[in-house]
Amino acid sequence: MNRSKIVAIITGVFSLILAIAYLLLVQILDFRGEMKPAPTSGIEEPVSIITSTPTNN
Repeated sequence: MNRSKIVAIITGVFSLILAIAYLLLVQILDFRGEMKPAPTSGIEEPVSIITSTPTNN
């Protein structure tokens, strides 16, 4: 076999390994269940401080 065929085979095998690893990772993450947003009950509302300057009439 010439060098270009060997490189093509190695690249194809590497691509298949990456694809299978990606699919396994997605399956593992999917088994964790439904994604729910973080609870907001412990977060306090932001406080706004409004200052005013006296006006002289």
